[in-house]
Amino acid sequence: MLQDIRDNSQGIVAKVIIGLIIAVFALFGVDSIIGGLTSAPSVAEVNGEEISEAQLQFSTQSLINSIGAGIDSLDQGLLQQIALSQLIEETVLRQSAENANMSISSDHIDRAIIQTPQFQLNGEFDSDLAIRTMASQGYSVPTYRQLLRQQMLLSQVASAYSSSNFITESELKRLAELSAQTRDFKYLSIPMGTRTLGMAIGDDEIQSYYDDNQSNFVEEETVVVSYVLLDQLAIAAAIEVGGDELLAQYDQERDAFEGSAEKRASHILFEVGGDRSQQQALQQAAQARQRIVDGEDFALVALELSSDVVSAQEGGDIGYTDGSAFPAEIETALDSMALDEISAPLVTEFGVHIVKLTEDSENEFQSYEEVSARIEREFKSAQVALIYVERLEDLSNLAFETGDLQTIAADLELEVLESEAFGRSGGGGIFSNQAVIAAAFSDDVLLEGNNSEVLELDNSKSVVLRVKQLNESSIRVLSEVEPEIAVLLRTEMERDAVQALGDEILSAIETGAGLDEVLASNELEWIEEEAAARVAFNINRQILQQVFAMRTPQDGPERADMTLDNSTFVLIELTKVNPGSLESLQEEERNSMTNAVLTDLGSSDFQAFVANLRETADIQQSTTIFDTF
Repeated sequence: MLQDIRDNSQGIVAKVIIGLIIAVFALFGVDSIIGGLTSAPSVAEVNGEEISEAQLQFSTQSLINSIGAGIDSLDQGLLQQIALSQLIEETVLRQSAENANMSISSDHIDRAIIQTPQFQLNGEFDSDLAIRTMASQGYSVPTYRQLLRQQMLLSQVASAYSSSNFITESELKRLAELSAQTRDFKYLSIPMGTRTLGMAIGDDEIQSYYDDNQSNFVEEETVVVSYVLLDQLAIAAAIEVGGDELLAQYDQERDAFEGSAEKRASHILFEVGGDRSQQQALQQAAQARQRIVDGEDFALVALELSSDVVSAQEGGDIGYTDGSAFPAEIETALDSMALDEISAPLVTEFGVHIVKLTEDSENEFQSYEEVSARIEREFKSAQVALIYVERLEDLSNLAFETGDLQTIAADLELEVLESEAFGRSGGGGIFSNQAVIAAAFSDDVLLEGNNSEVLELDNSKSVVLRVKQLNESSIRVLSEVEPEIAVLLRTEMERDAVQALGDEILSAIETGAGLDEVLASNELEWIEEEAAARVAFNINRQILQQVFAMRTPQDGPERADMTLDNSTFVLIELTKVNPGSLESLQEEERNSMTNAVLTDLGSSDFQAFVANLRETADIQQSTTIFDTF
């Protein structure tokens, strides 16, 4: 009932939905986070407030989840220490905010929950999804709201610092001189190319490189696996749905639909509470109704008076109902109202309403031709889901009980497939899945020759595999890698040739003799850049970084040489540094620079504030906490 009114009236529904969730989640208990945070042993104490072992476990797991790949290489004790440090910081910040009488209203929390993307389906809040998501994370609604309140409070503290800083005009001018600075320079590029093509690479050089670098030519251990794949798409393709079944389902849906009707309504809400009693709300509603009856526009009165500010922006519109979407008092009134009629004041759990019936239409069910494809799809989907679950259980049992895949394939009408060879870094298709790779190279499957357990690739596909062939790690033969070695040696020769030419040019510049001849003979020329900015998009980024790292020229140009990532040798001559000016900046550039500085200042001040809170807090840590994990 509440879903449709939520879809149409956010002002009302915020309270309805949150109330519903709280009622449902009361089953979980007020302080229930999985494992129970408050009853667990203490690992630290901050100004007399305990941090439990369960809180630390929960925070550590959250940190691990946020890191993701590569977590196995990190020291678990270090992760726990980081997590505990975060908990301590959050605690001293929250205590500071509470001592300063900072708070977050319940209405803000309600709206934050409703607007959480993880709690929405097709852009709309879904209470069932919210319940499941909170529970999967180990929270009851009260504990989730408390966590959200704390996060919003800490954000409020951080925002206070970011918004309290300022920068003077003189500071902006000095910053602009540096940030808007431009530079005049020229540079010479010597790319790798064909400078050594006439130089042969001997067989002895290739052999020597191969002998000295055999670790570079190790071919990793690989496996070829046989596997059976349980796939919902394959199950669906094998299911045939008879026309009689589809027609029967159509008739059932049509019979249920016939006679149903949709009504659309608008309302003006007068919330009860605070300075407004129910009697006052009734009087104000009656006065508003009379204004509308006397000729005033319903939408304008709603915009002026309605407590439901969201629907008020839409002229009071709260959408459609099939007789169950709105509170019972409103539904009852709509049943007896004529089109465009204005109701008497109605009392519901949300307050006092006056309601206008704006649409009243009998629904017409679609033809069989229009919906048959949808009915068939839904019919198949339901069957596929049941069959998949049943076969998944059978697959799990057979994988454990049998010593081959042929039996499994025969019993479940599957095909035994075979992979390409792949190593511990994975292969293509399903063999890029980390769980599949881990199973293939596990001791149980690789060394003992057993079937893997069922590996669920996603919600619709599962696989069982066994190793068919093991290809041991080996060093690739010389004849196979000879072309690769030749390319490597040629690249080294080219790099040496480029460096040698660069050194020759540097020498010519320093001595003042022969430079033009060297440049001409190698078809090289200077590229000149004037007033180049730090973000010039037409200049190589590495060159720009080097240019702006060079000292201001004094008695002559500043010189530097470098090798780019692509092995191009570059010689740079910096001739002039042009200071920037605040006046030359566009308003957008000026604002961006100002905001960046203020953000940095705010972040710095906030970190100093946190450090001071920690330094002055009474923090007691258990000396044995990390021995228990």
